[in-house]
Amino acid sequence: MTHSMDDPAIKPNKFKRYRVSQQHKGMRLLRVWVPDPRLEGFAAEAKRQAALLSGRAEEVEAVDFIEAGFDWTTA
Repeated sequence: MTHSMDDPAIKPNKFKRYRVSQQHKGMRLLRVWVPDPRLEGFAAEAKRQAALLSGRAEEVEAVDFIEAGFDWTTA
């Protein structure tokens, strides 16, 4: 017999309770696929893309955004 997570007779597991509590706080679960830095060629591709952006307005904007959100006093 299988039970749905929505079945009130089944106690929600710990992760389900955590997700619900986070939702009540206005948070949303987000899953993101990102490049794997362990793969061969990752560093070379990162350097290639960094070189393409170097000195461009997009780079300046991104760096400014990151620096604005980082607390340098705790680093």
